[in-house]
Amino acid sequence: MRLEPSPDRLLPADPTTRAVARALYESVREAPILSPHGHVDAALLRDDLAFTDPADLLIVPDHYVLRLLHAHGIALDDLGRGATPVEAREIWRRFAAHWHVFAGTPVRAWFEDTLHSVIGLDEHPSAVNADRQFDEIAAWIADAASRPRALFDRFGIEVLATTDDPTASLEAHRELRDDPTFTGRVLPTFRPDRFFDPSAAGWPAALDELHAASGMDTRTAAGLISALENRRAHFRSLGATATDTGVVDAWATRLPADELERIHRAGLAGSATASDATAYRRHMLWEMARMSSEDGLVMQLHPGVLRNHHRPTLERFGPDTGHDLPLLTSYTEPLRELLGDFGTNDTFRMVLFTVDETAFTREIAPLAGFYPSVFAGAPWWFLDSPDGIRRFREGVTDSAGFYKTSGFIDDTRAYLSIPARHDVSRRMDAGWLATLVVTGRLGEEEAHTIAHDLVDSIPRGVFRL
Repeated sequence: MRLEPSPDRLLPADPTTRAVARALYESVREAPILSPHGHVDAALLRDDLAFTDPADLLIVPDHYVLRLLHAHGIALDDLGRGATPVEAREIWRRFAAHWHVFAGTPVRAWFEDTLHSVIGLDEHPSAVNADRQFDEIAAWIADAASRPRALFDRFGIEVLATTDDPTASLEAHRELRDDPTFTGRVLPTFRPDRFFDPSAAGWPAALDELHAASGMDTRTAAGLISALENRRAHFRSLGATATDTGVVDAWATRLPADELERIHRAGLAGSATASDATAYRRHMLWEMARMSSEDGLVMQLHPGVLRNHHRPTLERFGPDTGHDLPLLTSYTEPLRELLGDFGTNDTFRMVLFTVDETAFTREIAPLAGFYPSVFAGAPWWFLDSPDGIRRFREGVTDSAGFYKTSGFIDDTRAYLSIPARHDVSRRMDAGWLATLVVTGRLGEEEAHTIAHDLVDSIPRGVFRL
């Protein structure tokens, strides 16, 4: 079957609305990509080495792909995630033979665009053409024009933010910043989550790592907080504009200093209870907001995911193997103390994400519609599908409008999928704006202005780029 994505894909079916949407989309189609949150390694661009092989490039690191193949009975061992090496061609064959399982999913939309527009394939993957396509992709990889930096320019990426541990040296970021041959911006993002759980087995060792990176004593809670402040300053010196926190819930409540220190000592002794850990994490989330209100790093909050749902898979294959699952999530009550303290602070800025789409209309949009500091984060993870993006606009615009949203967030480890993901968002936003135009709710000239702002001034402003 030929792989020929329609130029009007994802645009509204009604001819009148489609014509307006097409004009809106075309006006932003080539706009530079601003990617203020993602998981691409900065070393990829610093080293600028050729990608390894088609499987390692497109399948093995992408949990969106792994989870659905696993759901159809393909063991992670057979997809390159086990201890025993698997021949890359065999992984590609398994993927190609199961291409049909991705029909209707956003993964399929991203893959079609990537395979056709980036790599140049003209057939859908299948068991019949798997070997030929593997060889074609391998030949594409070998071309110097397919190196990471060349693709950075080809994709039109202006800003790419990574996600980094507080102990990271950020040498790749420093080298890219100081490299006169690289003109893009690759910014670190501060991700402190592993220091929030004093009941975790590896928590004392994590404190030792932070001590080594910061030179500050982390044997007290006050010392840990000071060490995190120290590392935030290091991140800012290398261009960071944001932090990111992915916690199970959004509660952020302060503890008395003596109770915080008691739990910290219990964590070092290996005796912190589950309730201790919850109280400590919620205090530390408040501390992150307090720090952002002082240093200006934009606070991204990604709550509501139960990480590593299947323990046997975690123990055998590690994290990011497709079994992180969404939870019902609340924001209004959990963030009341935090927003009471910082919600009208001119320096503080918080972007709220969710994998519980009922929260967009029920809580996130109303919060963004009052608090100057709060912005509704783009559809994330299980919601970054075309229909998820449409439902986001329908759910958020009534309460918060367009200018209290974040701009699109691709949140990806799959480097080649970045342009495809942004393209889907631009198409869906064009369709929603066109609907407002043809129903008399928005003028066409203003719709064009908003379309441009959604890909440019809004993300620049929200993330202080």
